[in-house]
Amino acid sequence: MAEMSPEDATPIELSSALSQNEAMLQDIFKCCSDIVFRQVKIAGQDAVIVYLASLVDEQIIDDHILKPLFESGIELEQESNPIGAESINKQIISAGSTKLASQASEIVKQVLDGFAAVLIDSDNRVILVKANGVKHRSLEEPSSEQVIRGPRDGFIENLATNIGLIRGRLKTARLKTESVILGELTQTQVVMTYIAGIADEALIEEVRKRVSRIQIDGILDSGYIEEFIEDLPYSPFPQVHSTERPDVVAAELLEGKIAILVDNSPFVLIVPMTFWTGLQASEDYYIRWPIATFVRWIRFLFIFIAIFAPSLYVAVTTFHQEMIPTNLVLSIASSREAVPFPAMFEALSMEIVFEALREAGVRLPKQIGQAISIVGALVIGQAAVEAGIISAPVVIIVSITGIATFAIPRFNFASGIRLLRFPILFLAGTLGLYGIVLGFLCIVLHVAALRSFGVPYLTPLGPITLSNLKDILIRAPIWARGNRPQATGMNDPVREQPGQKPSPYRDKLK
Repeated sequence: MAEMSPEDATPIELSSALSQNEAMLQDIFKCCSDIVFRQVKIAGQDAVIVYLASLVDEQIIDDHILKPLFESGIELEQESNPIGAESINKQIISAGSTKLASQASEIVKQVLDGFAAVLIDSDNRVILVKANGVKHRSLEEPSSEQVIRGPRDGFIENLATNIGLIRGRLKTARLKTESVILGELTQTQVVMTYIAGIADEALIEEVRKRVSRIQIDGILDSGYIEEFIEDLPYSPFPQVHSTERPDVVAAELLEGKIAILVDNSPFVLIVPMTFWTGLQASEDYYIRWPIATFVRWIRFLFIFIAIFAPSLYVAVTTFHQEMIPTNLVLSIASSREAVPFPAMFEALSMEIVFEALREAGVRLPKQIGQAISIVGALVIGQAAVEAGIISAPVVIIVSITGIATFAIPRFNFASGIRLLRFPILFLAGTLGLYGIVLGFLCIVLHVAALRSFGVPYLTPLGPITLSNLKDILIRAPIWARGNRPQATGMNDPVREQPGQKPSPYRDKLK
């Protein structure tokens, strides 16, 4: 028989000869060192249990397959006719998830997915028993989205657990899940979930179409899916929101959006995404609304600082010194007197060093990564100033810029903002304030034209929808958020009944 690999199994029907079926599976799994063939007797008939030891829990096989078979064997031997796979499946095997199959390709696929296959002599059907035993980490708070107030659980690498975390928050039959298998070699399960009656049917169909057309040899993380389904892949702004928090996914589903879960990935994708999603944190809805509104305005300020602070310093000190107050310009001039490099080179070099320190802090072990990044920044900055290579104002500006990027709650959104600093810095060093204005106009035009699954990126500010601005420019009280966002939730716009504003006087009248 020619040598075969597990993925080469053809959809041929099994024969009723056990030895022939066993030989075929042995040939298919010839180079798999963790494949197990266990010979057993069932009612006097020869049988073989086939499974991958690396994917199953052998205790499940012993308790739900072997033990029931051995206990029932004496009585079954008294029967005149050989018992078939269907009778064994119904009467003996006690596992919760079983099914019958007769095609080689289906058996191989299920064995690779953590099932145990029970082959019986004189029957071309195989009993497939789910015995998945791959270990997963326990639920814990996501390190990339920590909050002071709010749920502490996060997604893990197990798809069934992640779906359960969402269903635990949305206890409704309207929560729908659609599954598709992607990856020729990885056979990764991808699940699209949404709330029927709230999510727009056109959006559901568009997501379904973009996901199903992906053809690739392997899907190892949800990041693979993200790059295949976004509208404009060359944009620095993410058009797909990713999160590790089940409460964030539940909140977005309630607004009519769609979530995409990928097996073996703790990050769930949510579409469509807007510019304002990148500036909102789940904690905004768990603290009092005046504080949340203040924090949002701080983020609006910091996003401008993160993009334009180094560029403004370079432009003003290089081309527009007349804009600086006299005392300040004298202070800056004295600090730059011994520096041999232009302001743009100073800022650019410090930005690169800061990004390198940040990346080193992420890659180092957690116990020392933070300390190394902070100490490294202090030591390098102080040494560069004392050596006269970099001026003190540049160190201050770069430090403030770095702090501003940390204030952006969504990591993928903050990464795009970090990237924009560098072209704006080059424009400021060559054209001054005119370059900054030109760069700003390019960013605004790009963001205004950008769409995520057909939804304008600046919605509801562009095009403007006044009723939805109370959850963008401010964080309105929960009792004042009467309708869902117009862009995604118009199928069922009302999310709460009006007139629920707290009022002690009204309650007293009741």
